[in-house]
Amino acid sequence: MIQPPMVRGTILLAHGSRDPLWRKPIEAVAQQMRAVAPAVQVRCAYLELSAPSLPDSATELAALGVTSITVVPVFFGLGKHTRDDLPLLMAALQASHPQLTFDLKPAIGENAQVIELIARIALS
Repeated sequence: MIQPPMVRGTILLAHGSRDPLWRKPIEAVAQQMRAVAPAVQVRCAYLELSAPSLPDSATELAALGVTSITVVPVFFGLGKHTRDDLPLLMAALQASHPQLTFDLKPAIGENAQVIELIARIALS
């Protein structure tokens, strides 16, 4: 039996805010990702105060035929959300979508390249 090709998706997960302008930087990253890798389905999701939620974005990607979803927490560090809430959300996602493969990346602020870039911008 021939397996269908894996369709990749990425969800940029941010905290969320009541202020709609707060979403612009996250959405700009998603737009840049789409330009660089048009074959990857990219969505934004928010833990609270904004829509869509992580489960809603995962369900949307699943409906598009995505078979593998990478979740990238767009947080600067390991706070309560990334330590406590996110593992529970990921377990619930896997239970809701057993046909999908999920890959949770570390918080973006933990990445050495991000730290270096922020330092360079701050020094410029």
